[in-house]
Amino acid sequence: MTEPVSRGPLAGVRIVEMVGLGPGPFAAMLLADLGAEVLRIHPKNARPALPFLNGPHDLLARGRPSVAIDAKSEAGKAAVLDLIGAADALIEGFRPGVMERLGLGPDVALARNPRLVYGRMTGWGQTGPLAKTAGHDINYLALTGALNAIGTKGGPPAIPLNLVADLGGGGAFLALGIVSAVLEARGSGKGQVVDAAMVDGVATLSAMIIGMRAAGLWNKRRGENQLDGGAHYYGVYECADGKWLSVGAIEPQFYRLFLELAELPFDDFADQHNEALWPVYRDRIAARIRRKTRDEWAAIYDGTDACVAPVLDWEEAQAHPHYAARGTYVEVAGVTQPAPAPRFGRTPGAVASPPQAPAEDAAPVLAGWGFDDARIAALREAGAI
Repeated sequence: MTEPVSRGPLAGVRIVEMVGLGPGPFAAMLLADLGAEVLRIHPKNARPALPFLNGPHDLLARGRPSVAIDAKSEAGKAAVLDLIGAADALIEGFRPGVMERLGLGPDVALARNPRLVYGRMTGWGQTGPLAKTAGHDINYLALTGALNAIGTKGGPPAIPLNLVADLGGGGAFLALGIVSAVLEARGSGKGQVVDAAMVDGVATLSAMIIGMRAAGLWNKRRGENQLDGGAHYYGVYECADGKWLSVGAIEPQFYRLFLELAELPFDDFADQHNEALWPVYRDRIAARIRRKTRDEWAAIYDGTDACVAPVLDWEEAQAHPHYAARGTYVEVAGVTQPAPAPRFGRTPGAVASPPQAPAEDAAPVLAGWGFDDARIAALREAGAI
């Protein structure tokens, strides 16, 4: 019998995850890291959605058991409904209408479990003219205006991996929505649908920049604004060895210290916020930074308030002494990966287990969710598991 995860502030919260791609599993990973007991349900005999990323390296699948159930069969659908009946929340990331066609839509699920939080993860949302259209992170990011704003002057929009729409605007907002709705349900006794759309999340993430535009502090031209690399005091500079140095010296005291340690006279750069001078200042600073290697500059600025840091690659970041001191990365089953975040002083989260393939023997997992031996045997005989 699988023991429920008892660590973390979400201990005691039970979630059924209908396995999908990217943001849904990311939300489930966040919740499992913080102690929720999450059960992953795969379609029976389904091929891996990402066959090139599975096993111990599929980090978004960590921390929770997995079973394969044929939800298209009557016996399998009944089993999923029983699991939903025992859960606080459900996560699904299919196109609108898929769960309804399976007979597992919100109306059916909430009739079975009135306290259920039904978390729905899509790119475009459950409503609107694009709701049933396919897309990926880059498309959702493009249609919010955010992609157009990211990149260097004169260059194309820069692709920020899939961190902004898939994981930030999608999975993280879904996790927040589920926790909020579970908390509300404990008072009201009523569940609800959480419609988490990546485009909505990215729009919310853009609130500060949208406000700056409304105030006339941000123009439409990429790479010419304070926080997009336009300002000489906020950007990256190439070093003598071809590596890069990040500078974020916005505040006047940090700006002055940055120039001082670079051995550049402050008076020559005193008009910090004169946008007409930004290209001139940037060229002069760039020439200075190119005189030393990245690590030489890192040593000069180390421990100061100049807001300067070396641009590290993944391996360098994992080995950095700051992250070693904080335990930012942990090793699970031989794979280095990020530790749960955020931190909790009294009820810390933890990675409960490495990623798990659908259990060949689903009995122990289902028993942990209240299925008796006879029910499990009947499911097996019906070919539902």
